[in-house]
Amino acid sequence: MNLAITVLEITAPVFILAAVGFAWVKAGFEYRVEFVTRLAMTLAVPCLIFTALMKTEIDPQALTTLSLASVAAYAAVSIGAYLLVKLTRLDVRTFLAPIIFSNTGNLGLPLALFAFGQVGLGYAVVVFAVMAIWSFTFGVWLVAGGGSLLKVVKEPLVGATVLGGIFLWQGWQTPQFLTNALDLIGQIAIPIMLITLGVAVARMTPGHLGRAIWISAAKLVLCFSLTWVVGRMFALDDTAFAVLVIQLSTPVAVTSYLLAEKYGADSDSVAGLVVVSTLMSVIAIPVMLAVLL
Repeated sequence: MNLAITVLEITAPVFILAAVGFAWVKAGFEYRVEFVTRLAMTLAVPCLIFTALMKTEIDPQALTTLSLASVAAYAAVSIGAYLLVKLTRLDVRTFLAPIIFSNTGNLGLPLALFAFGQVGLGYAVVVFAVMAIWSFTFGVWLVAGGGSLLKVVKEPLVGATVLGGIFLWQGWQTPQFLTNALDLIGQIAIPIMLITLGVAVARMTPGHLGRAIWISAAKLVLCFSLTWVVGRMFALDDTAFAVLVIQLSTPVAVTSYLLAEKYGADSDSVAGLVVVSTLMSVIAIPVMLAVLL
């Protein structure tokens, strides 16, 4: 009973805020996703990442180990996803990226914070940064036929991760007034991302429902099992292990749909995956948390 209440306390805020975004759109109110996403990804999330790393009391060596484990986990998931797509004869350009890249930002960061506190958030931003680099290079190459290393370097969240890591390593702190300002900006990131997730889901329509269901289920099993194995191989502590598994096992990222739309892949099918996998996570996330807590 206590475990069920704990899981509910963790997941309820996530889905309530997403439901707010969903209801907002269904009520006919305006919501500029492009503007809000840009605000979050260029300002709020970088501030969140920087302050989370700067203020965390996690051993830098533990963060290094988690970084290596994240790279290995994404490599394993990428290979596993490629084999799945080829064996089931799905279109690589359309389906490989959505299976690999999970919603580690909009959903993964809030879950890590609510489930494991500031320590969990510190771990989660590392996994998120690894995903972002892999997504802006390999992910874009998959969908568009060419990734950009320069684009990765210019991403504010990557710079915030590097700078936050340096401050953590050196034990530096920004002046208190600046820390308070950055912290305040960072606090808007999580509610904005969750509400935007609900908005995005509300505006999408599931395409090829049956196929979306089995692909979403296969993605969940693939990501959860492979990340579990990698996490154990790197002997991560309990919190880092749980964060890594949860992050990579979240639903299909909304950015996968945006990339498919931008570069002419089958965006309707990807939209179906986003909607179905997100709805599936309402059950899957509490189950995973019950296993990992």
